Amino acid sequence: MSAEQKSAPGARPEEAPAGPRPGRLTAAAALTGLEGVALVVGGVYVLVRGLTGSGSAGQAAMAGLTLVALAALPLIAARGLLALRSWSRGPALMTQLVALPVAWTLLQADSMLIPGGIALGVAAVTTLVLLVNVEATEALGITPPGSGT
Repeated sequence: MSAEQKSAPGARPEEAPAGPRPGRLTAAAALTGLEGVALVVGGVYVLVRGLTGSGSAGQAAMAGLTLVALAALPLIAARGLLALRSWSRGPALMTQLVALPVAWTLLQADSMLIPGGIALGVAAVTTLVLLVNVEATEALGITPPGSGT
């Protein structure tokens, strides 16, 4: 480590990217970020609909704000994946695991929600596959159990 790195305020060498970001990791970050943006949009939509007279304003406000707050996890995870931070894989995986039962519930609806369920399910499964890929785990500096390193 050079003298500049040691003396730089706020520099934390353990967070330095290990190398170029694989395309699969970029795709996983994009899908995770897209899910976060969708939560924000959905939350704002519910909030506006509730405040403009469609249903209970209090319930709509709570539901809308909850969706916006829930968006923080995938958005932070996506940013961490783009920055090659190893901690970001856990929240990204958790987001996808939570998305699967939501997608299943949307698929059970007898309405226009079915395409949303299909899209969410495909995005969640695709992101899970991308996040457990060897290329992605190596880029994040995560070693598989039993590898001895």
